[in-house]
Amino acid sequence: KFDTNPSGVVVTGVATATAFIPSQGQLSHRNLIINGAMNVAQYAASETRSAGIQGYTTVDRWKIAWAGANNIIEAHQHALTSSDTGPWEKGFRNAYKLINGAQSSADAADEMHISYRLEAQDIANSGWNYTSSSSYITLSFWVKSSVAQEFHGFLLTADGTAQLYSFSLGSLSANTWTKVTKTIPGNSNLQFDDNNAEGLLIRIALFRGTSKTGTITQNQWAAFNSNIRYPNYTSTWWTTNDAEFELTGVQLEVGSVSTPFEHRSYGDELARCQRYYYLLAKGTNQFICMGDFWAVDQADGGIQFPVEMRATPTADSTTGADYYILWTAATSSYVDGAINIWRSSNKAASWYSTPDTNRTAGNTCRWFTSNASSHFAFTAEL
Repeated sequence: KFDTNPSGVVVTGVATATAFIPSQGQLSHRNLIINGAMNVAQYAASETRSAGIQGYTTVDRWKIAWAGANNIIEAHQHALTSSDTGPWEKGFRNAYKLINGAQSSADAADEMHISYRLEAQDIANSGWNYTSSSSYITLSFWVKSSVAQEFHGFLLTADGTAQLYSFSLGSLSANTWTKVTKTIPGNSNLQFDDNNAEGLLIRIALFRGTSKTGTITQNQWAAFNSNIRYPNYTSTWWTTNDAEFELTGVQLEVGSVSTPFEHRSYGDELARCQRYYYLLAKGTNQFICMGDFWAVDQADGGIQFPVEMRATPTADSTTGADYYILWTAATSSYVDGAINIWRSSNKAASWYSTPDTNRTAGNTCRWFTSNASSHFAFTAEL
């Protein structure tokens, strides 16, 4: 029996539905997370260098950091298969995968975590009434660990007095994909400014030593205490050689329920990622731009970004002997040193460098990469 009244629909008895249409937030562009399906990896498909590189290294918008590691921690954009029961059936084809080297001990200052940072304006304009405890956002994701244990994470605000919301991922079974869903209420102490600076940090810890753990009440907002961010952590994953951790399908949306993941096309997701990082060229013989010789010993170049970047970016380029080649008047010069930004905004950039051979001032030139390790990019990451 269904009765309607001015307040909505009254249901008497049992009702079933084959689909859920959200009643809070917008119907499209619900997911506030960019690249939650891990499909875009402008940085690299894998990071396995012996020194171990932290920060944004593989999958766009996802950052790793650690302290106290005795062995390299690998990062990969990992292709899923039909054996990945759970996310595969939901349309996911990639995951962010970390492989741990054998750490010799679990010390108080040791840590390993994955982070995602959102602009404050994206939260402020999301439709979430974040100062009300009866208004919610929902965080959901798929996760898998090769080691059975409990992991923890948190949300941390950046504006005003920092507020922390700590949560558990539950006790994960080894090598089993698990869907984690957290419904998070607003709080009168939350503040999100309407700007492009960091507003909300989402972090999942694979390990955290006792210097930053202790007694903490989870699933509620509280003033950030930098000395206690998680409950005490088991060290099993951290001290297990080649332990793996995978993450995909991350969605943050307004409302008190988790709706089906908002799959976006690769092109749409790439454009969103390029607001923070724009890879112009990578590898050998990749065209960068047209330029000119401003002087006999100075070559210039410039581009307009495909999307407006979050802020005025900095150059992210490799340097080394013959990493870039300039073709002009049927002859070539190499650029071995630094690429210097000349004038830049969040819409375009120009740069200059000193080639190894002088050329005629005023001649045009074509910039190319000339080494397999070359890359030329711009970053405006949070």
